[in-house]
Amino acid sequence: MPRCTLGEVAAALSASDDAASFVWIGLMEPSAEEIDEVAGLFGLHPLAVEDAVRAHQRPKAEHFGDSVFVVLKTVRFVDSIEVVEIGEVMIFAGERFVITVRHGEAGRASGARARLEADPDRLAGGVGVVVHEISDQVVDEFLEVLSQVEGEVDQALAAVFRGPSASHAQRIFTLKREILEFRLAAVPLFDPLQTLMSTPIPGFDPGLQPYFRDVVDHLHRCSNRLDALDQLLSGALDANLAQVAMRQNEDMRKMSAWVAIISVPTAVAGLYGMNFEHMPELRWRWGYPLIVGVIAAVCFLLYRNFKQRGWL
Repeated sequence: MPRCTLGEVAAALSASDDAASFVWIGLMEPSAEEIDEVAGLFGLHPLAVEDAVRAHQRPKAEHFGDSVFVVLKTVRFVDSIEVVEIGEVMIFAGERFVITVRHGEAGRASGARARLEADPDRLAGGVGVVVHEISDQVVDEFLEVLSQVEGEVDQALAAVFRGPSASHAQRIFTLKREILEFRLAAVPLFDPLQTLMSTPIPGFDPGLQPYFRDVVDHLHRCSNRLDALDQLLSGALDANLAQVAMRQNEDMRKMSAWVAIISVPTAVAGLYGMNFEHMPELRWRWGYPLIVGVIAAVCFLLYRNFKQRGWL
């Protein structure tokens, strides 16, 4: 298919007799000049255009005359470093145009476009169908990333309860931080989706409201699972800290037991090393073997006692 300039697209739309026809333009991290060109052709509000260039906006749905500006957060899980990357998809929707601006790797509109192009009857529903499809895809990606995060959490929990061989606090804190980032992207989406679900918007078929409600339901499920994961990690962190403290106590008991055992020969050797003339059994032939035997017997009794008590 030959590429068209924005001017040619706008001219073709103006010349079309089909009132239901519209254009769909996708932009990836556009420059100020690129978005200004689009804004001039479709009459986009300058405040919304400024937000689209700067990115890092809170999720929202704002009305500007006969158009609506929607900001959705997107997520992508980088498994190699266990990081949830946050991006954005911004949607300008008017009666005869949809313009998407994407920041980040997640939220690609190509999948939504392919599904709608394969279903012309549904695509004929207008720009509201496109906005719903993109919103639904964003929340579905949330659920996909959530499944990946759950896998990492399961591995962390298994490592914690496998045994108190090491501290897993760093990995748990990392996962809790990523879940917090995830929640900060997911939970604020309720506001714009509620607006799309309950507010009449020019060019949007009122029959789409139940479909937006379904997207909100999926988002609720995602939010609840994130809360559950955070609570699981908090419990795992407490368990891991308790294991570390228990292991430290065991180490201290072992050290104390060995110190007590070693103190016996140390004390006797120190006593006989004082070079007094009249030492007990000093000139007796069997004095040395007797002292060594007594030391060995006492050390053995102490070792057996500590062993029975679980200190060694």
